[in-house]
Amino acid sequence: MKVVVMGAGVIGVTTAYYLAKQGVEVVVIDRQTGPGLETSYANAGQLSYGMSSPWAAPGIPMKAVKWMFMKRRPLFIWPLVSPTMWKWCAQMVRNCNEDSYRINKGRMVRVSSYSRDVMPELIAETGIEYDGRQKGTLQLFRTEKQLKASKADQEVLAEYDSPYEVLGPDACIATEPALAEVRSKFVGGLRLTADRTGDCRMFTIALTEKCIEMGVEFQYGQLIKSIAVEGRKIAGVDTEIGGRTTGDAYVCAMGSYATSVLSPIGIRLPVYPVKGYSVTLPVTDDAFAPQSTIMDETHKVAITRLGDRIRVAGQAEIAGYSNRLGPHATDTVKHVINDLFPRGGDISKAEGWTGLRPMTPDGTPVLGATQFENLFLNTGHGTLGWTMACGSGRAVADVVLGKCPEISMDGLTAGRYSR
Repeated sequence: MKVVVMGAGVIGVTTAYYLAKQGVEVVVIDRQTGPGLETSYANAGQLSYGMSSPWAAPGIPMKAVKWMFMKRRPLFIWPLVSPTMWKWCAQMVRNCNEDSYRINKGRMVRVSSYSRDVMPELIAETGIEYDGRQKGTLQLFRTEKQLKASKADQEVLAEYDSPYEVLGPDACIATEPALAEVRSKFVGGLRLTADRTGDCRMFTIALTEKCIEMGVEFQYGQLIKSIAVEGRKIAGVDTEIGGRTTGDAYVCAMGSYATSVLSPIGIRLPVYPVKGYSVTLPVTDDAFAPQSTIMDETHKVAITRLGDRIRVAGQAEIAGYSNRLGPHATDTVKHVINDLFPRGGDISKAEGWTGLRPMTPDGTPVLGATQFENLFLNTGHGTLGWTMACGSGRAVADVVLGKCPEISMDGLTAGRYSR
């Protein structure tokens, strides 16, 4: 059996690995010059199993309005003349209620928990290095109001057996000693003990090398023009340079760009690019640097330790398919690292980056079968592609091979949008 995987980000590469592991001939096609050069390149580095929650939550529309007027805002919406964008925003607002939140949260936790369970097996099998750590995530609250509001999250975490600790200021400092320098700036925290960290692109490159050893073929610099259809099956994938690539089955793992090749064949997914920013800077003094991940609840910015580097990522900008990195685009993430770890890293050497997160309005990825017998999806992971990669890659590989995956696919497929 031969499978063509469209996309060489962390989602496409993990899918290719799990297919090749089961003896499948795999070809991976990507427009970039190598693996992990899109959204996987410089994301927050969090493996956020305990924070797998949809952005569409009760109270978010009102918060969004308030955020728009903050100096260092976590959200910015460009007033584009785009029916697609505004339709997606309306769909997201419709999911901002208690019932939808619980349904969507349950679906997301199902995938992320599975990913948490299978990733150690992959690491043991391959021995790959990716600056990984297993020290949890500390959600840091600057106000008593935020700390009180976290009780709702604690209830959800308990419901899904996701381990956590509620910490006072001293306990936060015991977890992240460098916070002693800024003790007056926070009132407490919520520590998600099962979370991990690691460099997503380093992981993707290392796993790609293992895939090549297993016989997987990677075709880079191939921009996909279209997907050819014959009846109820896919006949091939057409690229600008390489022509047509054929296989027995096809997996679309193209993130935000999946819609451009799927829409012409009648698969219309509400996956929209939500822009995020990050900076990466060298550690200058370990004693004053973060040891794992700290999530600043006020600014919605994550600070993650990756070996001898610090990754600071956040913000949500709804601005279409823009990859422009303006001169002040990373001001918010730079402010947060300076505010919480002023002596931890060299901000003068910070490297800025921006990427497009493939978001669905309900937060849940789109996995598995389509109306075409041999076309399968693995996209729409939003900010949690790194978190969900191993779980969704393994589950989709099983579906492609006609096997029953180890998690239920109910509510995860594109079928939920056709109801």
